[in-house]
Amino acid sequence: MRRVTVALDPPYDVIVGAGGFDALADPLGAPRRVALVSQGVVAAEHAPRAAVALRAGGHDVDCITIPDGEAAKTLPTVETLGRAFARAGIRRADAVVALGGGVVGDTAGFAAAVYHRGITVVQAPTTLLAMTDAAIGGKTAVNLPEGKNLLGAFHQPVAVVADVTTLVTLPDPEYRSGLGEVAKYALMPEGAGVAAILDASPDGVRERDPDVLIDLVAECAAVKATIVGSDPEERTGARATLNYGHTLGHALETTGDYAISHGEAVAVGLIFAANLARALRRIGDDTVAAVHDRIVALGLPTRVPGEHTADELVAVMRRDKKTRHELTFVLPGPDGLELVDDPPRATLERAFGAVGVTG
Repeated sequence: MRRVTVALDPPYDVIVGAGGFDALADPLGAPRRVALVSQGVVAAEHAPRAAVALRAGGHDVDCITIPDGEAAKTLPTVETLGRAFARAGIRRADAVVALGGGVVGDTAGFAAAVYHRGITVVQAPTTLLAMTDAAIGGKTAVNLPEGKNLLGAFHQPVAVVADVTTLVTLPDPEYRSGLGEVAKYALMPEGAGVAAILDASPDGVRERDPDVLIDLVAECAAVKATIVGSDPEERTGARATLNYGHTLGHALETTGDYAISHGEAVAVGLIFAANLARALRRIGDDTVAAVHDRIVALGLPTRVPGEHTADELVAVMRRDKKTRHELTFVLPGPDGLELVDDPPRATLERAFGAVGVTG
């Protein structure tokens, strides 16, 4: 079991281990009523064990499920959860445990943020994507037709409990999606430890060796914890660097009606960002090649799937939540990752061309 502290006020731990769900009750302290929120298959596989652990800690547990898929990340789902909390007798001193991937964590976390103006939440991620990124840092949100995560709130959990045994049965596409976020961390200046694990244990990562995964998840969590601790509500721009690869990635998800997974979209976004940075003369060919090689080594895509035009993607990217002017990107450069506003159209065209988008 490894613990990574997110140094906020109050601080909280990301607990990573095999059998980590045994620790689910600990962060909640005195017995209270708990809404355990999950989705179909995840609930069937993992909710009974989570509920046993919570009840062993003296808590009353009500299991609530939401529909599967990104389509569930909406305000109507938040209303449904709020009404279910009310019927279950959840009060302000009670808690929500979000058991699942990023959709559950974001949606249940947002419901916890607004129910009774904010109740305790524990994030219990069951996907690699959620363990390494989405569950950490208190960002909760739902989607609008106009874009991803446009309605949300900062609502820090009291703990993140990541049980890597849940990754053994994770479908290959879901696991690969998580590797997109892992690639992001490995390519960040702070991510040398993540890169070292990927280089030293490629078979362990591919075969989901629990010991390797504990170290990998903990190293990713440590990078995010450091950045979140320095800029918890994205006021200074430091936390925005965690969106490396996400500007195009989110646009691909939105315009493709979420047919491409988040991690795969981020992987293509990382290739795009590297090529845009090169076109702006921020980095050289060797750095672009290193980004490409890291993405390929993890079995992730390097080009945009399906039919997309540059104009439709730019229109969605203009609505990205970190945009300060017309367009804002997180790009590598001589001083590390930085926010770059409104690059010339010619440089965008070169970057789009590198990922297979024209027009």
